[in-house]
Amino acid sequence: MMKQLLLATAMIAAGTFPSLAADAVRGVTDTEIVIGTITDLSGVTAVQGVNNSFANRLAYDDINAKGGIHGRKIKYIVEDNQYQVPRAVQAMNKMLNSDNVFIMVNNGGTPMNNANMPAQIEKGVPNVFPLTAARSMYEPFNRMKFGQVASYYDEMRAGVKYFVEKKGKKIVCAMTQDSDFGRDVLAGATEQLTAMKMTLAAQTVHKPTDTDFNALLIRLQDAKCDLIVMGSIVRDSTLIISTVKKMGWDVDLVGQFASYDTAIAEAPGNVGDGFYSMTPGLYAYPDDPRPAVQAFSKAFRAKNGRDPNFLGEVGYSAASMVIAALERAGRDLTTDSFIRALEATNNYVDIFNNPPANLSATNHHASTQSFLAVIKNGRWVPAEAEPMGY
Repeated sequence: MMKQLLLATAMIAAGTFPSLAADAVRGVTDTEIVIGTITDLSGVTAVQGVNNSFANRLAYDDINAKGGIHGRKIKYIVEDNQYQVPRAVQAMNKMLNSDNVFIMVNNGGTPMNNANMPAQIEKGVPNVFPLTAARSMYEPFNRMKFGQVASYYDEMRAGVKYFVEKKGKKIVCAMTQDSDFGRDVLAGATEQLTAMKMTLAAQTVHKPTDTDFNALLIRLQDAKCDLIVMGSIVRDSTLIISTVKKMGWDVDLVGQFASYDTAIAEAPGNVGDGFYSMTPGLYAYPDDPRPAVQAFSKAFRAKNGRDPNFLGEVGYSAASMVIAALERAGRDLTTDSFIRALEATNNYVDIFNNPPANLSATNHHASTQSFLAVIKNGRWVPAEAEPMGY
């Protein structure tokens, strides 16, 4: 034992002692790549997080069934944040220090991502395509941050511009969550109004868990709003729309990516009809005739017992781009080689024919284009055929 110890000491001093730690890449072994997602599986946005993570798993399971990527299978770990920051932070601690993830993909929620990214980046774990359209997902620029879709800010600027110029709206108001997400939506609306030499006529804020919006809407009605920009998600959006209709108030409501969801369109009694949303892509319903979409919907339904929603399609697209980057990175996979491969994403068009995704060493925001959609007869349909900007 003494001879072995002396030999090892001599080898270390000479720099010839083999070091596994020096060559190890966190979350990567000869046979496995660990990918994590922290999202809402049981809270107020679960309808989005569940579908999104299901679609990610579908893509990873499919590539694993085909033999994996350069001899490695993807191990996909999902944790529930219940759309609560403390739970998200707890889950991230597990992902970084126990699960030893290679990358995080489609982490859900603006406040949760903002809380977790510092620790994540410190550990050298890229935050890839988080399930939020907040600008902080790609600004300020950081090589570990990648945004997938047009930001809430961009969507709201484009939406306000359209409704003022094309629909003649003059009294624009805002109804937003009191959160990082809500403030990003509000910033887009107010800055576009400023650019058009207008001001926000009235504003209300609410908590993501609020269920009574009567007083807030009466305040906006008293301000004679003819357009309400909404920084709301699914449950609060549905309740707001329903309350407006019960009031008999004829006012246009426009949401964004977080409210472009089939759960609102399919609310009982077609309560969502007439509600607008800006969206980074258009939902391909399961009866879409395109073979690739039909195959995806069929596989999703068979695996999960439900149809995918738009956030499911977003998740499938995100996972598909990640898989493509992992394949480009080659067998010698490191964080640097993955980042370079992801930055090589050029004019990527998913099976749903959404706006092309482009990334580079200086641009980590894949797309800035957004559409305007509206609910008619319980389904989302395009209000305008082409994407718009400001």
